[in-house]
Amino acid sequence: MAAPHMKTNEKTAVALGSIAASAAMTIAKFAVGIATGSLAVISEAIHNLLDLGATLITYGAVRVSDRPADRTHPYGHGKVESVAALAETALLFLTSAWIVYEAVHRILAGEGTVEATWWSIAVIVVSIGIDFGRVRALRRIAKKTRSPALEADALHFSSDMLSSTVVLVGLGVVALGWREADAWAAIGVAVFVCVAGWRLGRRTIDALTDAAPEGILERVERIVNGVPGVAQLGRVRARPAGAVLFVEVEVKVNRILSLDEVGAIRERIIRELVSEMPEAEVTVDAQPLMLDNETIYERVLLIAARMRLAVHHVTIQDVAGRLSVSLDLEVEGDWPLGRAHDHATALESAIRREFGTDMEVETHIEPMRIDGARGTDVDPARLSAIAARMAELAAADGGVAQVHDVRVRKTEHGLFMTLHCQVAPERTVEEVHDAVDALERRLRREWPEARRVVVHAEPFGA
Repeated sequence: MAAPHMKTNEKTAVALGSIAASAAMTIAKFAVGIATGSLAVISEAIHNLLDLGATLITYGAVRVSDRPADRTHPYGHGKVESVAALAETALLFLTSAWIVYEAVHRILAGEGTVEATWWSIAVIVVSIGIDFGRVRALRRIAKKTRSPALEADALHFSSDMLSSTVVLVGLGVVALGWREADAWAAIGVAVFVCVAGWRLGRRTIDALTDAAPEGILERVERIVNGVPGVAQLGRVRARPAGAVLFVEVEVKVNRILSLDEVGAIRERIIRELVSEMPEAEVTVDAQPLMLDNETIYERVLLIAARMRLAVHHVTIQDVAGRLSVSLDLEVEGDWPLGRAHDHATALESAIRREFGTDMEVETHIEPMRIDGARGTDVDPARLSAIAARMAELAAADGGVAQVHDVRVRKTEHGLFMTLHCQVAPERTVEEVHDAVDALERRLRREWPEARRVVVHAEPFGA
């Protein structure tokens, strides 16, 4: 994709070339029209004069439209090109009105003597060739830079080629003796100009009124619906502003997803859209959605997360058709019980609002884990003695074996003790958990100063 300044240089260069061509043809056609008395050629000269004004407008527009967005124009300056294209449309219709008026007057009054000379015909032929060359150049750069103003110029000058052809035919018929052919050719020019103005005006008004480009919404919907994690597609909006297409997408995602997961989905949507539509600037709004397969356990965790409360050991039971929820709520260890109880009550109320009042909610309050505690390892001799005693306590129960990787650290809050042990791999997680809990209780009785005990169980041979 070309850099913005390179696009601006290309657009400016082709606009300046179009200005030079319009100026040269305006002078040449006025000279020929006045010399020969041809209304059709004079009409073409006026048409080219308006073309010159249009190309000057286009030049100014492309200079302004590529300016970066600022505080007063947060969507950039791209629509300046659409305003320029609308001005060109107005000029086209003014041209048509004058040409038709003068042509009808000549036909009804029987006025006007036209001399069809070889050099008047030559000027028209050269004009067609010049228009052909600049239409190709304008279309190429307009497509490359997605410039509405240059695209409007290309459309404008493609109609000029047709109208010049009509003038050429009119001069040929005049040379054969039909004097009024020139006026009728001028009316033909006006018809081509009106058609070009109508096409240009319709597209320009669509751009200024934020009409979505044809088929763009279907493309966006197809791409977004193919992104994993999108549960439902909401509103999709798209509007062009110069060379930029602004796309706004609203999607529904599973409400239990983490912020990181939601962010990854948003980035994937943006990446997929820009990959297929490089001109797009995409905004994605992700809204939470409760899915039909969401479990009670997930819903309880979500309620706690929204209240910024830490819970664990969530147990869901069906007691004779009545829902029962129990959980452990972690709070700061230095809180007074009244404050902790208020948080527990608020959590229980939120759960009842979610599932109905005819249910049981039981909350066990316990101190939250300590974060950022400074610790130092106990001396090697004491660590060795503690490890040996841990192995004895584990062997006494028979549930766990091979205690290893023992770490003991002293902190201002007490001892932090961690150890690994091994158990039979066929035992269930619930059985292992009960055995580990029993070992932790024995360790706390042995070392009452222990603030936290962590036992990591792994299968034999791990």
